[in-house]
Amino acid sequence: MIGLQPQIIPPDINEEMHEAEAHEKFLERVAISKAMNVYRRTFHHSLVIGADTIVRLEGEIIGKPKDRPAAAKMLQKLSDRCHEVWTGLALLYQGQTRFDISRTRVFFKKLSAEEIDFYLDHEEYLDKAGAYAVQGKASVFVTRVEGCYFNVMGFPLNLFYHMLETLDIRLYEPSAHTSAAKPQ
Repeated sequence: MIGLQPQIIPPDINEEMHEAEAHEKFLERVAISKAMNVYRRTFHHSLVIGADTIVRLEGEIIGKPKDRPAAAKMLQKLSDRCHEVWTGLALLYQGQTRFDISRTRVFFKKLSAEEIDFYLDHEEYLDKAGAYAVQGKASVFVTRVEGCYFNVMGFPLNLFYHMLETLDIRLYEPSAHTSAAKPQ
């Protein structure tokens, strides 16, 4: 969407949460570990991005469902409630590390059993925290979003853009074709 063509390299790290680990610390540890794992594989001269997303309901993490019945239970829990989507974002560039978290509140309508079954029939819940993809058929479940919509999709673009600026990386530079002269 913003003109980048990233190379996607799956990291080889343990993403399990430690007992009593704060959600913020978990996201920081995992996002930085993902980025560092890839950075060490000879990408020392590149911008490396690591990210991890969790869905929180009343302070508890709603993970990725292991199967359809687990996905149905998750969607029932989210029905007619507000939950939070948190994404930890780590950038490694020229020996510098940046980390931040995007937090978005998502409000779901009351879901009927038929709506949940219809949604699950389309298998969009697979490998999705909270068992849904907001950019797909679950979009009709969302009554309101407070914060970054792109965070809920999986990557907080505004936070990423801001973090690039702190590394003095500019995506949008004034064009050489732009004239500062005013028309007369």
